[in-house]
Amino acid sequence: MSTAASYLSAVSEADARARKHGGTPASTPALSMSSSITSSSEDTVLDESNVDFTDGLSYPRVPPTSDQVFTTVHSEFGHCANEQYRYTSQHRKGTPYKSIPEQDPPYYILLTTYISYILVICLGHLRDFVGKRFRAANYRHLLPWNGYAALNSDFDSFYTRRLKLRIDDCFSHPVTGVPGRTIVLLDRYSPDYNKTMVPTGTRTRALNISSYNYLGFAQGSGPCADAVEASIHKYGVAAGGTRLEGGTLDLHQQTEALVARFLGTEDALVSSMGFATNSTIIPALVSKGCLVISDELNHASIRFGVRLSGANVRMFKHNDMKALEDLLREVISQGQPKTHRPWKKILLIVEGLFSMEGTMANLPVIMELKKKYKFYLFVDEAHSVGALGPRGRGVTDYFGIDPRSVDILMGTFTKSFGAAGGYIAGSKTIIDRLRIQGHSGTYAEAMTPPVLTQVIASMASIMGITLPAEKPSSPSLALLRSSDAAPSIPESEVIPGTAPATALPSWMPLAPAMVDGSDGRTRLRRLAFNTRYLNRGLRKLGFITYGCDDSPVVPLLLFNPGKMAVFSRLMRTRAVPIVVVVVAYPATPLVTSRVRFCLSSAHTKEDIDTILRACDEIGDLLDLKQASGERWPVEEIISRAVEIVQMPEMP
Repeated sequence: MSTAASYLSAVSEADARARKHGGTPASTPALSMSSSITSSSEDTVLDESNVDFTDGLSYPRVPPTSDQVFTTVHSEFGHCANEQYRYTSQHRKGTPYKSIPEQDPPYYILLTTYISYILVICLGHLRDFVGKRFRAANYRHLLPWNGYAALNSDFDSFYTRRLKLRIDDCFSHPVTGVPGRTIVLLDRYSPDYNKTMVPTGTRTRALNISSYNYLGFAQGSGPCADAVEASIHKYGVAAGGTRLEGGTLDLHQQTEALVARFLGTEDALVSSMGFATNSTIIPALVSKGCLVISDELNHASIRFGVRLSGANVRMFKHNDMKALEDLLREVISQGQPKTHRPWKKILLIVEGLFSMEGTMANLPVIMELKKKYKFYLFVDEAHSVGALGPRGRGVTDYFGIDPRSVDILMGTFTKSFGAAGGYIAGSKTIIDRLRIQGHSGTYAEAMTPPVLTQVIASMASIMGITLPAEKPSSPSLALLRSSDAAPSIPESEVIPGTAPATALPSWMPLAPAMVDGSDGRTRLRRLAFNTRYLNRGLRKLGFITYGCDDSPVVPLLLFNPGKMAVFSRLMRTRAVPIVVVVVAYPATPLVTSRVRFCLSSAHTKEDIDTILRACDEIGDLLDLKQASGERWPVEEIISRAVEIVQMPEMP
């Protein structure tokens, strides 16, 4: 009680000080009931040293009134209680899936992009030619020396030395603190053209539109953080072995059971690394004599896993269902190369949400083809689970498809759950085999207890928790059962899709917002609003973007490599700094350099307004608005945000 009283007193004082800076508020800031008040959140919220009240990053621009209490740290999870800024991520039944049509820029954009690369490459080779003769010491690591061959290849390192180095200040920027709605940059400069970076000792808080934090669970305070803290006291910080040796904890079994229930599958297994989940599990599914059919834009982890498996692989044009069916007809009729024997098995691998394009797999059509041609289906839901669908179950939930009709569901805990690692879900027979055959179970360190607890707590927040009718085994359950907001439900009447309290660790503290599922529903609906608003707002401004409206990954095309660095630097040096991720070859085709926005439910509508205004200004400066169609002024887009989001289709 004393902590809460001191907290409210400090909030009142902060409110009074903020009013002196910003005047009396005419309206209420949007709030969030997404986490509980803790002593750590008190310290974080009320630390006002070197804080700017007017930038909207650490505190709302409009302070709360006396009858409002916010329960999250604004810099980690923005306050937004306006129910108009909510949406449900779901495909409209009876309509075919279609992503935003890809538009080509004018020819002069493509021409200048190619010329830019040619100039940089030619100048790079010229500098290498001169440097190797007059500054040989700087190239010793690239040339044979003292009987040793060069460890680094001159040719292979040319791109990183002569192209990436020029804009290296846009990559690998060190940060500190919680990567939530905002992030704190450790400022740096380079005295030698990005060869080395020197920290200045100062810090800059910026709006974070670059981190994988779709549901905003990357918080330093709240129910999930409290649960993780409790797990550290009970289990420590490491599992101390592999899953097949001494590293299987009761938390692993509880997590796998909860993941299977969350996804609606028979069983699941978890792995300590998302990339390794694909690269070690795919070789356990297919081998020589099998065929893998892969989307041409599948992630590197999928390509690596297929390469290790020894199976044959054929690729089809990205999300082109006609090309996929033609390929299926060909490979089934022709069989294996040379012998023409039938394939042992055919496995189709697609991503639920493609991380660099923002497009979804056309799962309804793929399921029809699966019934017709009898192949197995592997769906990588690294970016879609938690972020798509009315219940956050991923692309199957988004399209309303039974998850058990998909043979293998893969996903990660990095993007939506604020944790690390990955999972494989499917039938029990398949999962039991993969526990033995997959190298991650045999050789990799097991997931650590704090990470497992974060997965359990965040997933339970999305699902909601069903309390048992009998006497609970933990004091936190007893407290919640006595609350009017969380009535107990007999175990026999468990709502499908919720997490039974008996399936959770008995020592884990539970908050009312976790139990009734309101926390998870709010996060899902806030994310859905933010994604549609930014996607459609950028298109109305005249930018060329890829993907679909409901994707939390929004690629904005820059094309010219020089514009990547300028865009990133201009965003980072604004009055309200914005941190973005710029991506170029080889992660994308040569002429489709882009900035990739990663949205979160932690962002507020005002944050998206800030991003749109910044993009509008920089887009005019860099000549980025090359899309055809009607354009709206940025202020009109901001004022009609709710209307834009609610439109069935954007004209």
